[in-house]
Amino acid sequence: MSLNTSPTQRAPSLRRRLACLVYEGVLLFGVVMIAGYLFSALTHQTHALRGREALQAFLFLVLGIYFGWFWSRSGQTVAMRAWHIRLVDVHGQPVGQGRAVARYLASYVWFLPALASAAALHWADSGTIFGWMALWALVYAGLTRLHPERQYWHDVLCGTRLIDWRPAPPART
Repeated sequence: MSLNTSPTQRAPSLRRRLACLVYEGVLLFGVVMIAGYLFSALTHQTHALRGREALQAFLFLVLGIYFGWFWSRSGQTVAMRAWHIRLVDVHGQPVGQGRAVARYLASYVWFLPALASAAALHWADSGTIFGWMALWALVYAGLTRLHPERQYWHDVLCGTRLIDWRPAPPART
């Protein structure tokens, strides 16, 4: 713990977590663009749909490295730092790389019910599927209200938690 930060053990509000998620998406746009350019240059990709599955796997790996590195190094991505949110284990200690990667993998759990139901209903329109996934993401986020500490279910599964991590006020001299 650094000298100018003061943790509280309460979870940040759902509104702050969702705002952080949106900000994270804006930041990750650049990461994904650079990684996509790197992939296309290294593989000599000439058509966007050729090698799509390999690109998706590469981006999944790049994002896993991004989150795993930030979460295990400081407990905060750039967006989490801006919104004063930190990832810790259930005892309030920093998470290791293994737990950070497990959380990254488990965080995709919210995708599964939306994709499974879209497949079962034979939806093919990408706009409908995207809208359904966005709605399900809000439902998944709302499920934090069922947890006594207001944590996401993938955090419960991985033994992690999100906490408020606001800078301490400057000392008066």
